[in-house]
Amino acid sequence: MGRPIDVMHLGNDRVICAFEADGLVVDPGPASCVQTLLEGLNGAPPRALLLTHIHLDHAGATGVLVRRFPDLPVYVHVRGAPHLVDPSKLLKSAAQLYGDDMDRLWGEVAPVPEANLRVLSGGETVEGMRVAYTPGHASHHVSYLHEDTGAAYTGDVAGVRIPPGDHVVAPTPPPDIDLVAWDRSLDVLEEWSPSALCLTHFGQVDAVPEHLLHMREALVRSGERARAHGEEAFIAALEAEVGEAVDAESADRFIQAAPPDQLWLGLERYWRKRAEREAAGTSA
Repeated sequence: MGRPIDVMHLGNDRVICAFEADGLVVDPGPASCVQTLLEGLNGAPPRALLLTHIHLDHAGATGVLVRRFPDLPVYVHVRGAPHLVDPSKLLKSAAQLYGDDMDRLWGEVAPVPEANLRVLSGGETVEGMRVAYTPGHASHHVSYLHEDTGAAYTGDVAGVRIPPGDHVVAPTPPPDIDLVAWDRSLDVLEEWSPSALCLTHFGQVDAVPEHLLHMREALVRSGERARAHGEEAFIAALEAEVGEAVDAESADRFIQAAPPDQLWLGLERYWRKRAEREAAGTSA
């Protein structure tokens, strides 16, 4: 089973988790936490990076790590690969969400040489990991199944859960939330019948069927809440939900890992774009 490494984002535990498995690192986290990651690796260079997707909380340290380890292979979906080589569009999009907090939150986002990239589309087996294309949270999201242990490394597609509780929140930031695709991606995870789910936010989940059921419920709940209510009511309801489900410290970790205002923005955009397609007679 993969070894979790809490990278202590902004000095807080249980927010961002990298995983080491057989010398591989799945989702190294942001560059602002790279020293903590390296300490967690006990000085051993990673054999390869496996990215579920390129959002900065998952993959922001990639370029910095490649600069430190020039021969480091980086596995990433074909749609995400160009944004590692030239992160300018990724940074522009992220800056719209984080503004002046970009550097404090994520640190340096360095480009990755194209020669280091190993491009995926889903269906491959690489480094002992089975790869599946699992969009919904991001159009370039993949998940990995470790064939020897049965552990699934799911990035954000299996949701946010802050231990020791089992409450689940669906992370739905812009720009490319797709609730229909996300539901199909959860089908893929269920078909794998993994021995455990390894979540970036946060840690290992052994009660797999129960967690995936909670995730489906969270996705429906948030989606309907965003469609029926405005931003203020959505945020208030989500904060109340989390506050009732977990202790105050865990609630803070939920808000840090999945800021409610960003979750609203992703869902608002999803419903708006869907309505526009339906009005044009091209509904998905």
